[in-house]
Amino acid sequence: MRRAWHFMTVGVLIGAACFDPTAGGQRGTLTLGGTSADQLAFSVQPQNAVARQIITPAVQVAALDALGNTDVSFTGNVTVSLGTNLGGGFLGGTLTVGAVKGVASFGDLTVSSAGTGYTLVASAPASGAKDATSSPFDITSP
Repeated sequence: MRRAWHFMTVGVLIGAACFDPTAGGQRGTLTLGGTSADQLAFSVQPQNAVARQIITPAVQVAALDALGNTDVSFTGNVTVSLGTNLGGGFLGGTLTVGAVKGVASFGDLTVSSAGTGYTLVASAPASGAKDATSSPFDITSP
Protein backbone atom coordinates (compact mmCIF):
# COMPACT_ATOMS: atom_id res chain seq x y z
CA MET A 1 0.00 0.00 0.00
CA ARG A 2 2.85 2.36 0.76
CA ARG A 3 4.27 2.07 -2.79
CA ALA A 4 0.91 3.08 -4.31
CA TRP A 5 0.87 6.17 -2.08
CA HIS A 6 4.33 7.20 -3.36
CA PHE A 7 3.23 6.87 -6.98
CA MET A 8 0.15 8.93 -6.27
CA THR A 9 2.23 11.62 -4.53
CA VAL A 10 4.67 11.80 -7.44
CA GLY A 11 1.75 12.03 -9.88
CA VAL A 12 0.22 14.90 -7.93
CA LEU A 13 3.57 16.72 -7.80
CA ILE A 14 4.18 16.26 -11.53
CA GLY A 15 0.64 17.42 -12.31
CA ALA A 16 1.08 20.48 -10.10
CA ALA A 17 4.40 21.35 -11.75
CA CYS A 18 2.86 21.15 -15.22
CA PHE A 19 -0.18 23.26 -14.33
CA ASP A 20 -0.40 26.48 -16.34
CA PRO A 21 1.16 29.15 -14.06
CA THR A 22 -1.01 31.90 -15.58
CA ALA A 23 -4.24 30.27 -14.44
CA GLY A 24 -6.06 31.89 -11.57
CA GLY A 25 -7.64 30.00 -8.69
CA GLN A 26 -8.88 26.55 -9.57
CA ARG A 27 -9.01 27.17 -13.33
CA GLY A 28 -6.31 26.45 -15.86
CA THR A 29 -4.96 23.91 -18.25
CA LEU A 30 -3.15 20.80 -17.18
CA THR A 31 -0.49 20.22 -19.81
CA LEU A 32 1.36 16.94 -19.95
CA GLY A 33 4.19 16.63 -22.43
CA GLY A 34 4.50 20.25 -23.60
CA THR A 35 2.55 23.37 -24.34
CA SER A 36 0.37 24.32 -27.25
CA ALA A 37 1.11 26.89 -29.94
CA ASP A 38 0.98 30.39 -28.48
CA GLN A 39 2.03 32.43 -31.50
CA LEU A 40 3.15 32.21 -35.10
CA ALA A 41 6.42 33.54 -36.50
CA PHE A 42 7.97 33.70 -39.96
CA SER A 43 10.98 31.37 -39.76
CA VAL A 44 11.77 32.07 -43.44
CA GLN A 45 10.77 35.59 -44.45
CA PRO A 46 9.44 36.42 -47.94
CA GLN A 47 12.16 37.75 -50.24
CA ASN A 48 11.98 40.31 -53.03
CA ALA A 49 10.61 38.76 -56.20
CA VAL A 50 9.27 39.47 -59.67
CA ALA A 51 5.51 39.92 -60.18
CA ARG A 52 3.68 36.66 -60.94
CA GLN A 53 6.79 34.56 -60.23
CA ILE A 54 7.21 32.25 -57.23
CA ILE A 55 8.79 33.81 -54.16
CA THR A 56 11.95 31.89 -53.28
CA PRO A 57 13.02 30.45 -50.98
CA ALA A 58 9.73 29.04 -49.76
CA VAL A 59 8.14 31.16 -47.04
CA GLN A 60 7.90 29.25 -43.75
CA VAL A 61 5.82 29.93 -40.67
CA ALA A 62 6.54 28.25 -37.32
CA ALA A 63 4.08 27.70 -34.48
CA LEU A 64 5.81 28.71 -31.26
CA ASP A 65 5.04 27.82 -27.66
CA ALA A 66 4.98 30.39 -24.86
CA LEU A 67 8.77 30.08 -24.50
CA GLY A 68 9.41 30.83 -28.17
CA ASN A 69 10.31 27.27 -29.15
CA THR A 70 8.82 25.57 -32.21
CA ASP A 71 5.85 23.47 -31.10
CA VAL A 72 6.70 20.30 -33.04
CA SER A 73 3.34 18.75 -32.10
CA PHE A 74 1.44 21.50 -33.96
CA THR A 75 -0.17 20.19 -37.17
CA GLY A 76 -2.91 22.77 -37.65
CA ASN A 77 -3.67 24.77 -40.77
CA VAL A 78 -1.82 28.04 -41.29
CA THR A 79 -3.09 30.65 -43.75
CA VAL A 80 -1.14 33.52 -45.30
CA SER A 81 -2.63 36.68 -46.76
CA LEU A 82 -1.35 40.05 -47.88
CA GLY A 83 -1.01 42.56 -45.06
CA THR A 84 0.46 45.81 -46.32
CA ASN A 85 -0.49 46.01 -49.99
CA LEU A 86 0.52 49.39 -51.41
CA GLY A 87 0.96 47.88 -54.89
CA GLY A 88 -2.62 46.62 -55.09
CA GLY A 89 -1.50 43.07 -55.83
CA PHE A 90 -3.18 39.75 -55.26
CA LEU A 91 -1.52 36.86 -53.45
CA GLY A 92 -1.48 33.62 -55.43
CA GLY A 93 -0.46 30.04 -54.74
CA THR A 94 -1.46 27.68 -51.96
CA LEU A 95 -2.57 30.03 -49.18
CA THR A 96 -3.50 27.45 -46.51
CA VAL A 97 -1.28 24.52 -45.59
CA GLY A 98 -1.06 22.09 -42.72
CA ALA A 99 1.99 22.42 -40.51
CA VAL A 100 4.44 19.52 -40.28
CA LYS A 101 6.31 19.33 -36.96
CA GLY A 102 5.18 22.86 -36.20
CA VAL A 103 6.22 24.47 -39.50
CA ALA A 104 4.03 25.42 -42.46
CA SER A 105 5.88 25.79 -45.77
CA PHE A 106 4.49 27.88 -48.64
CA GLY A 107 6.45 26.92 -51.74
CA ASP A 108 4.39 28.49 -54.53
CA LEU A 109 3.43 32.00 -53.37
CA THR A 110 3.24 34.79 -55.97
CA VAL A 111 2.18 38.43 -55.94
CA SER A 112 0.45 39.73 -59.07
CA SER A 113 1.62 43.38 -59.16
CA ALA A 114 4.84 45.29 -58.66
CA GLY A 115 5.06 47.32 -55.46
CA THR A 116 7.20 48.10 -52.45
CA GLY A 117 6.68 47.29 -48.81
CA TYR A 118 4.36 44.30 -49.15
CA THR A 119 3.93 42.19 -46.01
CA LEU A 120 2.34 38.82 -45.36
CA VAL A 121 0.15 37.95 -42.38
CA ALA A 122 0.08 34.36 -41.09
CA SER A 123 -2.86 33.12 -39.07
CA ALA A 124 -4.11 29.87 -37.57
CA PRO A 125 -7.53 30.80 -36.17
CA ALA A 126 -8.46 27.30 -35.01
CA SER A 127 -5.37 27.12 -32.78
CA GLY A 128 -5.81 30.42 -30.97
CA ALA A 129 -2.19 31.30 -31.76
CA LYS A 130 -1.36 34.98 -32.27
CA ASP A 131 -0.96 36.08 -35.90
CA ALA A 132 2.44 37.04 -37.33
CA THR A 133 3.39 39.73 -39.82
CA SER A 134 6.40 39.30 -42.11
CA SER A 135 9.16 41.76 -42.79
CA PRO A 136 8.44 44.03 -45.79
CA PHE A 137 9.44 42.84 -49.24
CA ASP A 138 9.28 44.29 -52.75
CA ILE A 139 7.85 42.95 -56.00
CA THR A 140 9.33 44.21 -59.27
CA SER A 141 7.92 44.27 -62.78
CA PRO A 142 8.88 41.40 -65.10
